[in-house]
Formats: sequence, C-alpha cells, structure tokens
Amino acid sequence: MSEQLTVKTMQQFMAEGKQPEILFWVGSAGSYDDRAKKITRAFVKLLNKAKVDFAVLGSEESSTGDVAKRAGNEFLFQMQAMMNIQLLNGYEIKRIVTCDPHSFNTLKNEYPGLGGKYEVVHHTQFLKELLDSGRLTIEGEKYKGKRITFHDPCYLGRANSVFEAPRDVLSKTNAELVEMKRHKSRALCCGAGGAQMFKEPEKGDMDINVLRTKDALETQPNIIATGCPYCNTMMTDGIKAHEKEDSVSVMDVAELLANSI
Repeated sequence: MSEQLTVKTMQQFMAEGKQPEILFWVGSAGSYDDRAKKITRAFVKLLNKAKVDFAVLGSEESSTGDVAKRAGNEFLFQMQAMMNIQLLNGYEIKRIVTCDPHSFNTLKNEYPGLGGKYEVVHHTQFLKELLDSGRLTIEGEKYKGKRITFHDPCYLGRANSVFEAPRDVLSKTNAELVEMKRHKSRALCCGAGGAQMFKEPEKGDMDINVLRTKDALETQPNIIATGCPYCNTMMTDGIKAHEKEDSVSVMDVAELLANSI
C-alpha cells in the first residue's frame, strides 16, 4: 500500500481563514505525466515530513503559458498568464515553490510585468532551506558509494543561475557527486526546452538528448540526477538509446532525498 499523503487546496485554506507557508505549483508535467507524478509525490512526502503548511491550487491550476510563449504565441501566453495572476492575487499568494524550472522561470521573470509579483523558489532551493534549518534530516546511507552526476536544467541553471542548491542537496545523500565536462553555465540542453518537447527533432547526426546522455555516461554514474520533469524524460530516453537502462537510473533530486530519508 502506498503512503497516505496530506495535500490541501487553497480553497480549503481560505475556508479555514488561513494562509499557507507556500503554494506548491505542480505544473502540467507533474499533474499529468505518469513519470513526473512520482516526482510530485516524492516532493509532497518531503513537505509532509518537514511539516510544511503548503497548499496546491488543484483543479484551479492552469498552464503558466510557458509553452505558448516559447512557440511564439504571445497572445495565448498573456491570456493564460492573466487568468493565473488574477487567481493568485485573489488568494494573496506570496511564495510559490515548483518542481518545474519552466514554470519557475515564467512565474519568476515574466509574470511581474503583467502584475503577478511573487517570491518564486525551485524545489531544490526549498529542499536546501529545509535541510539547512533542520526541518529535514537525512538518517540513512542509501546512496553511500554511489556515483551521481547532476544535469543542469537550462531554465534553472543558465537562465536563472541556480547551480549550487541541487548540488548541496545531493551532497547530503552521502553519494559521490561527479561533474560532466559541460556543467553549470556551460551545461548542454537536454533538448526539451522552448516547446521542443512537443515536436519531432530536426534531422542531424544525433538527437540532443542522446548527446547529453553521452556526456553523463562519460562520468560512469550509477544515477543521473535531474531537477526538471522534462529533463527526466529526455535523459531517460537517452539512457534507452544507449542501452544502459539496466545499469544507470534517472531520478529527480526530490526522489533521491525522499529515498534517503
């Protein structure tokens, strides 16, 4: 039987006349993609463990409009953004945490110009806060002796200069952290950003996710860690292309931390 998780909606908080500590923005991948749902569950498990008073929007949550904007449909993006901003402002939301760097970037950098000003935090940053403050503690040594390489998501790393938080969290698992040649500000894209996730790749010698997975495999890892549901899909497909799915796994930082705790 799966562990029972406690999740309350903003409507429930409002009915009680309370405000949550954070709003967890689940994002479309975390809501609908079967693999990404496991990341969502792992993160909620950690929030419950740390006794974080958090809310989700539930059925009221809509797409941030990131994909529409990247694909060039500015009109659709602004329509989606304005609907979300009206909802978030109505609930007087102050702080948002999300596992999706695309949502993170859009909410943080593009919503303020349309009237949506919030403190937006990536889940790896929030997990670092919980570990640093002692609200989460790692007891086991599940990953001791394992080699983990972290793939920097474009919208977290190069676009927003968040490089250390995910590595700090991973270092707490007692695993050996090994870096790819192209990492941090020089990291190679997995190929899913800019709405590329939803179209076939252009012709070339090698798909970009297969090339990026090759970078990762050169570090001889047991685990490729990601901080983005789209990167997770692309790297998993890359592992299959290299026929390494029996020896290398792809996991989100939240999943690794949840397993360690």
